[in-house]
Amino acid sequence: MIVLDSSFLVAFHNTRDAHHKSAARLMGRFLDGEWGSGLLLEYVFLEVVTVLAARASVATAVDVGDTLLRAEELEFVPCSELFLDAYAMFRAQGDRGLSLADSAIVALADARNAPHVATFDADFHRIDRIIVVP
Repeated sequence: MIVLDSSFLVAFHNTRDAHHKSAARLMGRFLDGEWGSGLLLEYVFLEVVTVLAARASVATAVDVGDTLLRAEELEFVPCSELFLDAYAMFRAQGDRGLSLADSAIVALADARNAPHVATFDADFHRIDRIIVVP
């Protein structure tokens, strides 16, 4: 399993993003099944559609949102069950620089034994039990 971060998904869906080419290669590897299924947190979904609406258009954000929710390769993970663990991670992080959404990604990775995280967010490199992909 692999947990998908908003930086990866936004870069893939935004051709002007500096990481778009890397994201496209990574998406190919993901769709080829290198890590099995993907985990998509509700918080990450929220970030993706919000950023794409601001950087591209609402229509683009809706199209991507619909695609993500229909994707057979992804399991959509509501955050309510993870909220307290995510907030505990956020509170305990020290100076790692994780947002609450990033803390939820780490909590989900821990809970599901899914250490791989598809991201371009350098803050995840500070979490020793997380394997950053690419």
